[in-house]
Amino acid sequence: MAEIIAAPVRIPVPGGKTIDEYAGHVASGDAAVSIAHMVAPAGWDEPAQTPEFDEFTVVLKGSIEVETDGGVLTVAAGQAIITRAGERIRYTTTEGAEYVAVCLPAFAPDLAHREE
Repeated sequence: MAEIIAAPVRIPVPGGKTIDEYAGHVASGDAAVSIAHMVAPAGWDEPAQTPEFDEFTVVLKGSIEVETDGGVLTVAAGQAIITRAGERIRYTTTEGAEYVAVCLPAFAPDLAHREE
């Protein structure tokens, strides 16, 4: 049966970034997929990770930098990037960004394998 998601669940993260999850472990109990709207301030970064999920990211405003073993890719507003499970990646933003991320299977901290 169709279901309207009236409001996302805000997931607290450090560094001034906001994550509003519409579907996933926290918002809907789904393990197969997560969908989140994110806003990252200028200068935001996070530790590198080697996730167990594919991530499809669509940048709506600003740009994100995605560091991989092959180099750094800049993804601007109107563009998207796909990162694959098992690939070491690190997300940062110089100017700030607003984007939507879809993870298959759903994002979970224990599946991200972030470097500390």
